[in-house]
Amino acid sequence: MSDSQSHPSLNALSGPLVERLVADAQALRLAVSQAPGGARMVDAGSTARGSIEAGRRIAEICMGGLGTVTVVPTGPVASWPYTLTVHSADPVLACLGSQYAGWSLADETGGTGFFALGSGPGRAVAAVEELYGELGYRDTATKTALVLESAGGPPESVVAKVAEASNVRPEDLTFIFAPTQSLAGSTQVVARVLEVALHKAHTVGFDLHAILDGIGSAPLSPPHPDFIKAMGRTNDAIIYGGRVQLFVDADDADAKQLAEQLPSTGSADHGAPFAEIFSRVNGDFYKIDGALFSPAEAIVTSVRTGATFRGGRLEPSLVEASFA
Repeated sequence: MSDSQSHPSLNALSGPLVERLVADAQALRLAVSQAPGGARMVDAGSTARGSIEAGRRIAEICMGGLGTVTVVPTGPVASWPYTLTVHSADPVLACLGSQYAGWSLADETGGTGFFALGSGPGRAVAAVEELYGELGYRDTATKTALVLESAGGPPESVVAKVAEASNVRPEDLTFIFAPTQSLAGSTQVVARVLEVALHKAHTVGFDLHAILDGIGSAPLSPPHPDFIKAMGRTNDAIIYGGRVQLFVDADDADAKQLAEQLPSTGSADHGAPFAEIFSRVNGDFYKIDGALFSPAEAIVTSVRTGATFRGGRLEPSLVEASFA
């Protein structure tokens, strides 16, 4: 990617989405409050009930306003047909520059034990991750927002850390949070189906400049009150039910190789529901093969030659086993 001035501001695009989310809080069953340090907290599924629509909107905020998320009544699993479809005309910036949960936020001084990974347009303002150097992008904003997959909002020490890194006043920060077990939380996680494909493309060393457009879909997973089961379902929706198509400016050999490298079928851990795999490694994420965190099927089209290549396969039976 070229320098940030040739790309849109993630915060300028997503700011109106954040304000509309807050304005519609009652209809979306959200709870909005102001923390002692002044930051705005949007509870989308902790003490508030939240909703699928809230999760859909939060996913679009996560993508910095550069993506659309829709719910469609068709999908690869007949008994779970409702599917989230994600599209971005700038998938590298939308997914890696904003949606990717790459900012580790922990309470290092207050003793609350709080830890969460931050995603959304606030990441691009702070740009504390090495990834932004690779992307050649950093956004500027006087107001920004972060999305946390968390059961609660961040403590004052974390708010202060974000404010300092972003050079934004605490009262101009919005934190949107929802646990995986909630309607909104599970929805926004499944809506990362395109993002995990972009992350995989980055991991295998594909030229990010060559990725022009992207579409992904995955079945909407039902929430579960147990965290492990809820996490398993959202992962399985992508790993076994996710399908992504990328449009790339590359020759056939590179496009074919990417289609073969992207899917979860290349992982040694492929073939069992995620909750089962997680139990097998005694809850240690680092013992799970990182190649598993990918869509089930990849379709890669070269706009240079018009050829399309496919890799992986959907596994409806494993989705059914997880969801049921």
